[in-house]
Amino acid sequence: MNCCITELRCKEVINKSNGCRIGLVSDIEVDSCCGRVVALIVYGKPKYWGVCGKRERIRICWEDIEVIGSDTILVCKTQCESTDRRRNRIQ
Repeated sequence: MNCCITELRCKEVINKSNGCRIGLVSDIEVDSCCGRVVALIVYGKPKYWGVCGKRERIRICWEDIEVIGSDTILVCKTQCESTDRRRNRIQ
């Protein structure tokens, strides 16, 4: 099955291990040396009903993807990795 980036952005990501909805695909990471997709970036749930701050961005490694269906992407992920630069900063 071939899939365009624009088609991926419409898909909902579900964690297969616990059945929770992670969010919608918002971006992808590509290895520019070999032209391979490395990860999907997904917006998580809004913080405090969207009033205080932005949504957390979650990085899903390509290896964690189990199935890409017509509407959803099933992933097997035990822990979500945040891509929030403020949280990942070394202090």
